[in-house]
Amino acid sequence: MRAVLVGETGGPQTLVTTELPDPVAGPGEVVIEVSHVDIGFVETQIRMGAFTDYFQVRTPYVPGSGVSGTVRAVGEGVDPGWRGRRVVAFVGTTGGCAERVVASVDRLTPVPDGVGLREAAALVHDGVTAMALLDATAPKPGEQVLLLGASGGMGTLLVQLLHTTGARIVAVARGERKGALVRELGADAVIDGAQPDWVERARAVLGEAGGAADVVLDGVGGDAGLAAFALTADGGRFSAHGAPTGGFAPVDPQEAARRSVSLFGIADVQLTDTERVRLTGRALAEPDAGRLRPVIGRVYPLEQAAQAHAAIENRTLLGKALLSTEA
Repeated sequence: MRAVLVGETGGPQTLVTTELPDPVAGPGEVVIEVSHVDIGFVETQIRMGAFTDYFQVRTPYVPGSGVSGTVRAVGEGVDPGWRGRRVVAFVGTTGGCAERVVASVDRLTPVPDGVGLREAAALVHDGVTAMALLDATAPKPGEQVLLLGASGGMGTLLVQLLHTTGARIVAVARGERKGALVRELGADAVIDGAQPDWVERARAVLGEAGGAADVVLDGVGGDAGLAAFALTADGGRFSAHGAPTGGFAPVDPQEAARRSVSLFGIADVQLTDTERVRLTGRALAEPDAGRLRPVIGRVYPLEQAAQAHAAIENRTLLGKALLSTEA
């Protein structure tokens, strides 16, 4: 079967297409004929050798951790009724960028008939994480939410989900094109994060309705995330879950405690298989009911994994990038 391999840490050029043996389902496992593979910014960072404290990945490896597709074979102890079903699955930190993958049956979520496998793949990580973040920070009607990284795969989902809560959404996105997208999706105000005075602009917009953000969802990290922490209301909630800038926002826990700001981080969205499947089901129910539209910037064939990683790193896409075994 065709698969993508990272032979060594480095740039997108380290991604090559190769042939690997077909996988075989063991006890409690299934083989999925992959339709689409999710790609996130963190996977480009892992490829570069970052976050070794979080991800124990050694080259060579097949990247990709979330897929959509159809169950083609089941292993010992697995209900034969899974065979032929459309599913999404979290397959682990690696192994997803291939025509066929093995997954534990405990990590499968059926895809509703009204949701395509392409859209389902766009939710397998970002939809689940977005649901977990909103459960943790619990935005309420009338509260102000400052959202950094609003035009990315998860950011565009968060805008739509936040809109249903009745919160006032102040979204930060870079450039007019990305700003127009998040406004269309339901943001009440949009700040251009590419402008050097974006913090002052955000403070002014927040001041129009109370002066500070009750909830900050930081999908960017670094200095931008730290600047956003200063815009959090005393007694508010701050989530530092994103690090595409190279690191999470370096918020001082003592300062947060002094201001009674509840801090959330990447550890708060590390989920058990049971929790992940439950949240995946919730995420898939949203587009099935017409309440959520995954924004997919481009779908690349498996052989163009390097181009997909480059586009993510260059931040040229609106929304998600996916790989397809069918393109």
